[in-house]
Formats: sequence, structure tokens, C-alpha cells
Amino acid sequence: MAFAVTTLDFSNAKALLQEGLTAVSKGEETFDFAELKQVDSASVSVMLAWQRAALRSGRKIRFLNVPASLVSLADLYGVTELLDLVVRA
Repeated sequence: MAFAVTTLDFSNAKALLQEGLTAVSKGEETFDFAELKQVDSASVSVMLAWQRAALRSGRKIRFLNVPASLVSLADLYGVTELLDLVVRA
């Protein structure tokens, strides 16, 4: 699933959480953040919720093209390995 949004933060986290959960329920296993430019701690929470939903279904999500700022937040919270992040080249 490629996100067209450039921001994933507190202002749109609830809507994107729901969008991602719907995608996971339909079998989506890849989330591409190539367009994502601005994040905050809500981003990590949303991603963890998507990952939990996938794991409950016996799958695991991969996050591609993750911006360095989001990797830094995941590192800070100690969840980088849980999220299986693929850093933007």
C-alpha cells in the first residue's frame, strides 16, 4: 500500500490508522512511505497498531522507504525491530 500523504502525525493519525487497519484486514502486508516527509510520535503508534492487527491474522507487515526521522523515533521507543523497517535509500 503506497501512501499519498506526506504527513503522518497527530493531526491525521486517527484517519490513517483506520485506513491502514482496513488495508490489513484485506490482506495488505506492505506499506510504502516513499512520499512521507513529516512524522511525530503518533506515527509509531499507528504503525504498531497496524503490525498488531497483521500479527493477529498470522501475517507481518513490512514498512518500505521509511524516512530517517521515523526510524529515529522508532529507535528512541525501542520498537525498530518490531516494525521491521526498510529505510529510505
